[in-house]
Amino acid sequence: MSAATNTATNAVGHENRVPKVTWDFWVIKLLAVTMGETAADFLNAQLGLGLTNTSLIMGAILAVALYFQFAQKRYVPAYYWVAVILMSIVGTLVTDNLIDNLGYTLLGTTITFSIILAIVFAVWFAVERTLSIHTIFTNSREAFYWLAILFTFALGTAFGDYMAEALSLGFLSAGVIFGVVIAAIYLGFRNFGLDAVLAFWLAYILTRPLGASIGDLLSQDVSNGGLGFGPMVTSAVFLTVIVAVIVYMTTTHDGNEVVYDDKA
Repeated sequence: MSAATNTATNAVGHENRVPKVTWDFWVIKLLAVTMGETAADFLNAQLGLGLTNTSLIMGAILAVALYFQFAQKRYVPAYYWVAVILMSIVGTLVTDNLIDNLGYTLLGTTITFSIILAIVFAVWFAVERTLSIHTIFTNSREAFYWLAILFTFALGTAFGDYMAEALSLGFLSAGVIFGVVIAAIYLGFRNFGLDAVLAFWLAYILTRPLGASIGDLLSQDVSNGGLGFGPMVTSAVFLTVIVAVIVYMTTTHDGNEVVYDDKA
């Protein structure tokens, strides 16, 4: 039997645990991170839970959601996107705790999370030899994946607020800048040979501050540079659209793909 035949025989198929990168992936990702920003503000301020209590409650709920997500061993839209929404909320709260409770600056928090995220990617690659989201079929890879997601959200929150508030660009201008940079990344990938994995993670990181800017623009008071819809209304609208997109994903395509481990 040839070496090629042995490889084919030994290859083991697994279902990827995260979705394919399609247009609706990016739509719901942007919706989720926008809601993460406004929902955190709603729970913390308008419900009067306080930052510490909100963080503890949402952290516990996220842990439960991740337990069920890991238990699926495949991509199931409802479980996956609930985890993303909760991760977005918790990522926002992590940043808010550092700034509001511990006195970190927006710039310092942005730099800190950039370093932490770089370390996560470095360790992930050292252990798994890939950062691709198309082969997330083991607990180890999924753990690295969600850890990276958490810190992209925390970083995006800090960076978005830094651009909008510390640099006094405002929510709209900051959002436009992030949108333009994401478009440039897409063009680099489509037309200029930008590596697909690098392009994905750059875009994934930047959709968080884009969503934060959109969320703040819609929910913040007019006196703060927003449109004054409030966190509750903004969160409810985005949650409704998110549920509709999840239903669409579930009924039209589940995004599952079989990937192969040729080391098995």
